[in-house]
Amino acid sequence: MPFIRSISGIRATVSDSLPSEIVAKYASAFARFLPPGNIIIGRDGRPSGVWIERLIAETLALNGRNVTILGVVPTPTIQLLVEHTSTASGGISITASHNPSEWNGMKFMFSDGVFLDTEQNNHLWEIADASHVSFDQTTTGEISYDNEAIEKHIDTILSLPLFTETILTILKNRKLRVVVDAVNASGSVIVPKLLEGLGCTVIPLFCNESGIFPHTPEPIPQNLTQLAAAVHHEKADLGIAVDPDADRLVLIDEHGHSIGEEKTIVLAAQCVLENHKLFGKYSPDIAVNLSTSRMINDIATRYNATVWRSAVGEVNVVRMMQHHNCIFGGEGSGGVILPSCHYGRDSLVGIALILHLIATNQATLSELSRSIPSYEMIKTRIDFNGDFGALSEILRQNFQEASVNNSDGVRFDFEDSWVHVRASNTEPIVRIIAEATTKERAEYLINQTLSFF
Repeated sequence: MPFIRSISGIRATVSDSLPSEIVAKYASAFARFLPPGNIIIGRDGRPSGVWIERLIAETLALNGRNVTILGVVPTPTIQLLVEHTSTASGGISITASHNPSEWNGMKFMFSDGVFLDTEQNNHLWEIADASHVSFDQTTTGEISYDNEAIEKHIDTILSLPLFTETILTILKNRKLRVVVDAVNASGSVIVPKLLEGLGCTVIPLFCNESGIFPHTPEPIPQNLTQLAAAVHHEKADLGIAVDPDADRLVLIDEHGHSIGEEKTIVLAAQCVLENHKLFGKYSPDIAVNLSTSRMINDIATRYNATVWRSAVGEVNVVRMMQHHNCIFGGEGSGGVILPSCHYGRDSLVGIALILHLIATNQATLSELSRSIPSYEMIKTRIDFNGDFGALSEILRQNFQEASVNNSDGVRFDFEDSWVHVRASNTEPIVRIIAEATTKERAEYLINQTLSFF
């Protein structure tokens, strides 16, 4: 099985591609890469994360680093604490994100709580490749535990200027019933606690924190049929699904229908833009990646905001946000970034923003969803071991009437549609995404693209 090293860190199948030697090597390299300071680590709940967490902590300590272990927490919780802790020089999230249970990995973040960018990753890889595991022979760091990370994360969200006593009262009076599918991973405790803090009645579906996934963990509609059924059976107001490290958010409306992960970021953006005066130091602009739906442009136009597009990858979106001082950003896979909280994709922030939108608009989730112009988006993937540059040139010849963006793979924009073809950062595949005003047009773009593989 493959070992993947990308802008999203490292991840691999544990049994054959992620031995203890590899884990220790990258932990040791990270200790040498970072400036002085404490290193904060946490894990997404997978059973393999127990030994990986212990090994990383011990390796960092033997390199003279003080280590704070958060235990089972979302990746955005780690990011928030790194960004908000003055003594922290970086952090590690032990996770393989939405990959199946046999996978695990390490996401590396700098002192600002942001994942390493391409240049920083390349430096880290050079250190890891140039030497074996090494230890500081003069000093050993201390290992401590922070058992209040979840509360700190929730308190930070509820302290946002959006959540006045009036809004909290409205939400508590709505008495929303919410079903939660956290795939028994890092969102199992924190998501229900946040919802309860917002006055909701929580119906846990898969929230036992065992790390044993009850279904394929990527939060896309075909994997959320049990959640949809539970929302319908419980007569709930909405369903919430997060991936194992809880940085992605997908919603099910009160009728048991998935509104689609692309609408997560659109509705969250609507909430922020409606209240942009509360975020005074930021420009009323948005940054998203090249694969995000044009629905975000529609909502931005409604509020006279500009949309900036980056390469796929959280850090790429964050860098674009920072460059333009954007009030909001994210990725269409359900990743919401609110810099006034922290610079990281955060399902908890997304939940809070969308519940705020429900409260202030006195609407149901399906009503909010219908208020957004919709398009037909088709996502597919294909194994590919060939020359991507040659493939891109062939596609350019086929789509000559389109405008071309090659900042991340290749994206072709037409008057009524677009198609984006790129190598995945997290899996050995090529992803193809097409969006159009009609399903037939989106299917045509997908089939035309696939015909050249």
